[in-house]
Amino acid sequence: MASPEVPERVVQFALDKLGGLDYLVLNHLGVAPAGTRARSAQAARWLMQVNFLSYVHLTSLALPSLTESKGSLVVVSSLLGRVPRSFSSPYSAAKFALDSFFGSLRRELDVQDVNVAITMCVLGLWDRASAAEGVRGVTRAKAALGPKAALAVIRSGATRAPSVFYPWRFHLLCLLRAWLPRPRAWFIRQEFNVTAA
Repeated sequence: MASPEVPERVVQFALDKLGGLDYLVLNHLGVAPAGTRARSAQAARWLMQVNFLSYVHLTSLALPSLTESKGSLVVVSSLLGRVPRSFSSPYSAAKFALDSFFGSLRRELDVQDVNVAITMCVLGLWDRASAAEGVRGVTRAKAALGPKAALAVIRSGATRAPSVFYPWRFHLLCLLRAWLPRPRAWFIRQEFNVTAA
């Protein structure tokens, strides 16, 4: 999804092969390309393309088919799209943009009486190899089991839930963000190894 042309090919392929869409699950992510600094403009541009703009593009192309089928849009995001964390600025920005865009789109569809469900899936760290390697030594947080996270995503999309948090305790952390900013900062600092970052 790093190229703006790819979403068109993906949606057209799905429409040609399936004849329409009932579900669209947006679950891809990008990390900054090798050789870029984590907080550089180049890394931010790359991450916005892969982790935000491609989601928006796929959605705009698939929305007519989803509207026709009264389908569901499942957006897999990250805890970092709700609670900013140190040393993740461009990634967090892209994930915050997802939350804002799809929250606004949900309101627009509701006002227009369009029966397309939007489920926001807020996932924490889970045990896939690329994630584990990227945060090795940086965080003390334990990774959640990937199959359980996948099941939470599937279940929430099938039930047309507006949101799901996995692991569930991250919902509490997101609530703390607004209510008690100081304890939230303390909690995050406890799971973070600043010397490794």
